[in-house]
Amino acid sequence: MMAENNVIVRKKSKTKTPKPPVLYFAIRIRGAPGMKRTILDSLKMLRMHRVNHGVLIWGETSYLGMLKKCKDYIAYGEIDEKTLLRLLRTRGKVEGNKPLTDEHIKNLTKYKDLKEFSKALISGEIKYRTQDVYKIKPVFRLHPPRKGHRGTIKRHYNEGGTLGYVDQFINVILHKMM
Repeated sequence: MMAENNVIVRKKSKTKTPKPPVLYFAIRIRGAPGMKRTILDSLKMLRMHRVNHGVLIWGETSYLGMLKKCKDYIAYGEIDEKTLLRLLRTRGKVEGNKPLTDEHIKNLTKYKDLKEFSKALISGEIKYRTQDVYKIKPVFRLHPPRKGHRGTIKRHYNEGGTLGYVDQFINVILHKMM
């Protein structure tokens, strides 16, 4: 007979430290021919209906799952404050397709100007949704990139292309497209 060990092993408690909120920017790079229906539905839920449309997305698990599902058709990464401010100034729109200005921010939100508004977005104080940011359009219509995309639009970033998770390179792509 084997001797039984009466050793009690205690598991260490897993305490989750809250991560600071991460603001992603996603750009649709490729079109729809040959795309699976589920991927097309995810792109519609992310509000990326056309090529060169971009959206601000919070790093929540549901959104990250959709981004990973669509990684063969989009480029996404973490946007920095300077690029976000420039994006809001040049490509931000309000209802009626009018450019976003400091006056609109002052009237529609509790912030004084675009700089303060972009800092609040980056820090996670507010989210770019309809209840938080009223009458400001969530989709940014961008130009095609000057001097083209890096490599090809059929390969991922790690393979020398533009698609998938591009980390801080999204800021370079945005500067080329504004």
